[in-house]
Amino acid sequence: MYSEKQYAKLVLEDGSVFQGNFFGSEKTVNGEVVFNTGMLGYPESLTDPSYRGQILVLTYPLIGNYGIPAYDKEDGLFKYFESEKIQVQGLIVTDYSENYSHWNAKKSLSDWMVENNTPGIYGIDTRELTKKLRKKGSLLGKILYNDEKIHFEDPNKRNLVAEVSIKKPIIYKKGKKKVVLIDCGTKNNIIRAFLKRNFTVIRVPWDFDFLDEKADGIIISNGPGDPKKCNETIKNVKKTLTKNIPILGICLGSQILGLAAGASTYKLKFGHRGHNQPCIEVGTNRCYITSQNHGYAVDSDTLPEDWREWFYNNNDETNEGIKHFSKPFFGTQFHPEASPGPDDTEFLFDMFIRSMK
Repeated sequence: MYSEKQYAKLVLEDGSVFQGNFFGSEKTVNGEVVFNTGMLGYPESLTDPSYRGQILVLTYPLIGNYGIPAYDKEDGLFKYFESEKIQVQGLIVTDYSENYSHWNAKKSLSDWMVENNTPGIYGIDTRELTKKLRKKGSLLGKILYNDEKIHFEDPNKRNLVAEVSIKKPIIYKKGKKKVVLIDCGTKNNIIRAFLKRNFTVIRVPWDFDFLDEKADGIIISNGPGDPKKCNETIKNVKKTLTKNIPILGICLGSQILGLAAGASTYKLKFGHRGHNQPCIEVGTNRCYITSQNHGYAVDSDTLPEDWREWFYNNNDETNEGIKHFSKPFFGTQFHPEASPGPDDTEFLFDMFIRSMK
């Protein structure tokens, strides 16, 4: 439970101070403050490893009203979460609902956050905060408990992928066809997407030399932070590009694929995080509404001649996908697996599977 009397502060590196009340764990943390425009899906978002090192602001005003589901497992994975634990540094909301109601709810959001030692603040004007982040860009911040003093820390200077990736390979057995999943902070639903298509998934650490694995395809997962920190992954993917093994990069994986191909990446002003990002497929009039969570992007102007831009964002025209002209190499900046968000682009998994011989 949260206490109405326990005040908390969110302090930003530009000197701004937002005051509210604690829920979840009462502690001091720091991180990069980012916002998500999704209306639901907080259990999935909070467990998404791409949020490692970040304090998440949810723009939808009422959070917690449907509680937290059970820790049920299927195929060795949590059914309702995207990883084994909460990944965000902290959570900022306008109104926290202590009373929850859902057929599958087992506990409150606050109790779950206490279990994961994660602080939250409610009573913040998230509209004002989001406008500041859109104007100035993502800012470093800290949640303060009892006015403790800590320094601002930029999590993007760390190798966040190494922090969230598994340490040794895990095999999820299904069918005869196999895919290697490079775990840069993968969401569980990427694994589920291939298991339900009867593929065996060989999940390997971010720096694992997977070239000796006999697989029909390679997936480079989503993950947190600056893709340029993933030197070992980039090196291994670059070697794989000399072969004709189909490759699919998702989110950070698309950025790593671009870097391995010879393109450049850069940090976006405030990133794309939400379930309603419109993406245009180049050469068509077709727009897909996509789920996204990223702060970096491929510079499409730096793509080599044998690569082309596949999708772009209809809001700011930044790159949302890359594709090789003749080989089965694909990258999507958005999340075809959704969870949370729309699954309109899940067909891309089937397209990738068709490219496997």
